[in-house]
Formats: sequence, C-alpha cells, structure tokens
Amino acid sequence: MRIIGHRGARGEAPENTLGGFQYIQDLGVRAVEFDVRQLKDQQLVIMHDDHLIRTTGQDRPLYECSTQDLHHYNQAYGWKNWSNFEITPYLNQTLALIQNFEHIEVEIKAVETQAQAEQLTLALHQQLKGFEHSAVITSFDLKIHQALQAQQSTFKRGLLIEEDIQEQAIEQALRFGCCQIGWMNELATPRMIQATQQAQLGVSVWTVNEVERAKQLKDLGINGLITDFPKLMMQHI
Repeated sequence: MRIIGHRGARGEAPENTLGGFQYIQDLGVRAVEFDVRQLKDQQLVIMHDDHLIRTTGQDRPLYECSTQDLHHYNQAYGWKNWSNFEITPYLNQTLALIQNFEHIEVEIKAVETQAQAEQLTLALHQQLKGFEHSAVITSFDLKIHQALQAQQSTFKRGLLIEEDIQEQAIEQALRFGCCQIGWMNELATPRMIQATQQAQLGVSVWTVNEVERAKQLKDLGINGLITDFPKLMMQHI
C-alpha cells in the first residue's frame, strides 16, 4: 500500500504549496495528490478551493485572479510557525519539484462547460509530458473524463467518488477507461473494495487520518492511502 500525501501534507504543512511538497520530499515520501484549476489567463495552478478566503484569508474568488494577482496572497496564512511566504504554485513549478516522485495524483477540479474541460485537459497534457510513468489524472467531473477520452489521452486516469453510487461507479470508471477509483473513506467498505478489485481497477482511499483505519485498508489490499498526515502514517503503517 502506497502512502500518498493529500494536497502535499495538509495536516502537517500548508496545503498545495511548494513548501508542502518539499516537506514530503524531505520526509522521503514519493507519492502525492494535489488539485489543479485553470485561471482566466490559462495558467494551470495548484489550488483546491475556488475562493481564496480559507487558505489565504483574502475575500476574493480565485477565477477573478490572474497569475500575477496570486503572487500577493500567502497560502501559508494560518500557519503561525511556517516562516515562508507561500504563493499559489503553478503546475509546472510543482512538477519540477517532484519530478523524482513515483506516483502523482493530479486532481482536476470541476469545470462549468465541456469546452472548458477540453481546454484545460489539452493544457494539462502539454505540461505532464515526461510524467507518463508516474501521473494519474483524477477527477469527480465526468466532463473531464469525457474530454480525456475524446483526446485519446495516454495518461492513466482515475474516477473520484464521494457519492454512494456503488456499482455504478465501477461501470463509469470502466466506461471512461480509468485504471483506478478513488473512494471517499466512508464509502470504502470491504464489499466495494473487493468489487473494485474484481473489476481489475486499482483502489485509492481518501482522506484517511486514523492509523487503525489505515491498517484495516492495508489488510484489504488497497493500492493508495491518501492522508493529511503522511509522517504519522509512515511511522505506524
């Protein structure tokens, strides 16, 4: 079972930041999950929310910002013991830092239209060149999966599931050519894990922050454990 840092290591370092990615690099973790959005100037950035308030303390919608705007906002807001100012990183900056990682789950956040999905995924393919061995493109948004399939993407893909749709999720993953399903922790029952494995799909589970639960999932044979606390999991799993 692979331990995967969630948004870098959001329980131990500022989430989705270069500092956070360096933190897990220094731990010896070589697997990470992070979120990608596309700004109005077409730049791909690493950001979970579509608003800056939670992570920077600034009351501003992300999609109103240009790349240059984001340089003024500190993604380490709220981390009193974190000395570095953490700007919102570009995808290419992040990839340069983690190019030696063995496993990268690139979650594409939902978009409003199919045209936006196509534009984003085309840009994504350009930046992910050279990471075919390690990158898995994941999303909840079926528009993203449709775009990837239409483009005959050669990257591995994963369907993310947070709704209790059970076998329907497996059917969707197979239909879109996915290699894995990322199950929300609460939905990752032994029965669903087994059904996913029987469909020849890999299993990632998110977000797992309790050691005993992690041990249960390891015994069930999952492939990836996505956690906010990779250091904790490395010490006990």
